[in-house]
Amino acid sequence: MVSRKAQGSGRTLSMKVGNKLRRQQMFVENKREATKSRHEERHRRKKEEDKDPELRRQRLEKNQAITIEKKRVWDEDGDEETLGVSVDLAQAKRRRMEREEEEAERQTMLEENGGVEEDSDDADADSMLGSDDDDNEEDEGDEDEEDEERQKRIQERIRKRQERDVSAAPSVAASLAPSTTSTNMDLTPASLARKFPNLFSDEPLPTPKVLVTTSINATIHKEAQDIASLFPNFQYIPRSAHRHGHKYSVREICKFAHNREFTAVVVVNENLKKPDRLTIVHLPAGPTLTYTISHYMPGKKIPGHGNPTNHYPELLLNNLRTSLGLLVGKSFHTLYPPQPEIQGRQVVTVHNQRDFIMIRRHRYVFRDKRATEKIVTDVEGKEIKGFEEIRVGLQALGPNLNVKLRRVDKGIGRAGSEGEEALQWEWKAKMEKTRTRFNL
Repeated sequence: MVSRKAQGSGRTLSMKVGNKLRRQQMFVENKREATKSRHEERHRRKKEEDKDPELRRQRLEKNQAITIEKKRVWDEDGDEETLGVSVDLAQAKRRRMEREEEEAERQTMLEENGGVEEDSDDADADSMLGSDDDDNEEDEGDEDEEDEERQKRIQERIRKRQERDVSAAPSVAASLAPSTTSTNMDLTPASLARKFPNLFSDEPLPTPKVLVTTSINATIHKEAQDIASLFPNFQYIPRSAHRHGHKYSVREICKFAHNREFTAVVVVNENLKKPDRLTIVHLPAGPTLTYTISHYMPGKKIPGHGNPTNHYPELLLNNLRTSLGLLVGKSFHTLYPPQPEIQGRQVVTVHNQRDFIMIRRHRYVFRDKRATEKIVTDVEGKEIKGFEEIRVGLQALGPNLNVKLRRVDKGIGRAGSEGEEALQWEWKAKMEKTRTRFNL
């Protein structure tokens, strides 16, 4: 006896056949027909959209993927100056500026009214007392002038708000992915600069000089040198593996490096002969940021990879939007010279996505568009003006790193951090209980 579910579904119709070979054949035929119908529908839609591009634009606007990043939730009652609180600094600044504008407009209205707030009920009662025609005409003329002034103030407010949105890092449109936003270091809270004066200083930072080493008795010297090549002006010093060698601590290494004008120390730890942890210590007094390495791929294993040069690369920081995210971005920013060498055409990208930081290095080149290539469009499917005949080629140089922030110490490591504020932030398992809440 065949169930109703088998009778109503075309794909389960083959289950009625007793012969196994016949069932397999019918399954392949049904799958081929479904694939053919999808292809025909896609080609038909393409022909219609080629005739009317407005149909393609409407389809792309409607078919927006709802990702976890778009569902991201923020801590509305959180303090933007506290590490570990998920507060969008750009939106907080925008709300703060709106409140300041409303307060300034309120003060202006009070000054115009002689220090007395307007009362709509009293204004209506006063207008009903006048009975003469002349008084009515004068009142109407005054109301017209007030309406004109009010309209001017509203237009001026709209103009200032538009200028503020352009300059104050506006929020991403619904059609764009939040991961495409660049990090704005101008949004750094004042408390963050007070806690870490070594990073957030008004004075120009010295030229970065990075000392890279490994854990005691390490065996991943090739991997550590490969990771060290991401940082310009680096010097790799392996830790001694001899049983009679002195086992220097991280504090002793940092003191040695500071005396030789190093600005940072990077320690690469291993587990099962693979890179497992990355510790960045900023000299002379911290902070120390500890990351775990969740993915590592050397450059030679990347298909079509290139060989890096000694040029200073450009640095791109993406999607770091909270106070903790700005601290991470500033930490990487101090490891790269402020003046990149453009002739090298190398770029290092530090991209945050769901609190995982992906570090990639590429070489780019500008070239002419080939006849077989399509027109460059934005995420909404619109043609980008000015790039009709230009293309950008990318070549991966490696290595590829995926790291996750686990701990922030104010001093040099755990042993060098003292006081109540020694531990600034630490990752805990409860932080990921809500999948749509992120720390960076």
